[in-house]
Amino acid sequence: MAAKENADGTKRELTKRHVQMIALGGTIGTGLFLGASNSIMKTGPSILLVYLILGVIFFLMMRGIGEMMYHDPDKHTFISFIKKYLGPQIGYFAGWTYWLGIIFVAMAELTAVSKYVQFWFPTWHTWTIQLCVLAVLVAINLIAVGLFGEAEFWFAMIKITAIVVMIVVGLAMVFMNFKTPIGHASFGNITNHFSMFPNGFGSFVAAFPMVFFAFQGMEFIGITTSETQNPRKVLPKVINEIIYRVLIFYIGAILVIMAIYPWNSLDPTQSPFVQVFELAGLKAAAAVINFVVLTAAASALNSYMYSAGRHFYQLALDSPNSKFMQGFRKISRTGVPARGILFSAALVLIGPILNSLPQISNAFTFITSVSSDLYIIVYLLTMLAHRKYRESRDFDPNGFLMPGYKFTSPLVIGFFTAIYVSLFITGENVLPAIGGLVWTVGFIGILTLVGKKKKAAMNPTDID
Repeated sequence: MAAKENADGTKRELTKRHVQMIALGGTIGTGLFLGASNSIMKTGPSILLVYLILGVIFFLMMRGIGEMMYHDPDKHTFISFIKKYLGPQIGYFAGWTYWLGIIFVAMAELTAVSKYVQFWFPTWHTWTIQLCVLAVLVAINLIAVGLFGEAEFWFAMIKITAIVVMIVVGLAMVFMNFKTPIGHASFGNITNHFSMFPNGFGSFVAAFPMVFFAFQGMEFIGITTSETQNPRKVLPKVINEIIYRVLIFYIGAILVIMAIYPWNSLDPTQSPFVQVFELAGLKAAAAVINFVVLTAAASALNSYMYSAGRHFYQLALDSPNSKFMQGFRKISRTGVPARGILFSAALVLIGPILNSLPQISNAFTFITSVSSDLYIIVYLLTMLAHRKYRESRDFDPNGFLMPGYKFTSPLVIGFFTAIYVSLFITGENVLPAIGGLVWTVGFIGILTLVGKKKKAAMNPTDID
């Protein structure tokens, strides 16, 4: 059966299995495969609590986004609701902020992809790898949204397979009381001499921003709705399954890692998956996990290209008076915002150039950190827009409602605020957090001044 075509030319080619895997692909990334060792070492067993709390908060945020998307599944991005319910200026700020955030994170992912490829081909030039990888992923995005969904399905399948295998192997080692060079695999490695905050409560608090950014990307579900077949049937099922995925793929994996490898014996510079598989006797563990993290980074980059194209298309629609943006308000014959994707990809290619210059590399790292911090602000605005939706005539009491709204909505907003405040506690996050505030205040300030000038020009008054 042919995919339904929307009024603007985009096509509903994404199926339930595509959206499910996009949700997983957006949530499970290199933060788990590479960064978990560092988080576990800093926090100890309480890292499980950090993942559980953040998993619940992100699930509730997705229920808020899902409620608005269920009401209006034709929206190309969840950012559209910020504009609708918080005003055009705030919406414009959120749109540009989120798109720029995507571009900078995509730059970082492209840099990571080249490093993973050089694990096997150290003589290959970085720029050659990055150009080829980006060209392939852009082509996937340009051909059809269904091809993008299929690529994400298989990228995510590789990641899920690696986690499931690790959990199964780990549990087998535990139940067999498997002897390793550092002891025995046992849940006693977690409970013996248990300390909830072995490195102090401050380290526990500092773990929240680290793990928060590991969940970043879950909101991509809210970008696929307008191109999903039967979204009002698919969306609730996919969002409701998020909490189970978090429990199995994050908490399950970390629980098994700490059962095999005493948490205070992990090497924070090495992937915990590599360390576990090496203890199990897999000599090629480093190569296998490098392949997995390569696909994880490629999956993230693929999703960022998809998201960037849709958001830039939406920005073009929201800029009717801009001659520059006029050409980006068109959908290609294949049903995708091709010009928005190509323009975004061209900007992503600037990242490797900046990263290769020693004078600018630190600035690039800083900007990437700022863009990640800005996601928190966009999430906050999204939840505030959800509150306005609840108060509006659009509210559908029979829709896909956020559970316990009166309690959960302020909980999520308060938690995101607390996460941003916590960035000022840890030294390495202070400058990017300040940068995020400067960007926010400066952008909205400029928009306000421009708005006042336009209003004054339209309604001139006599000056005595």
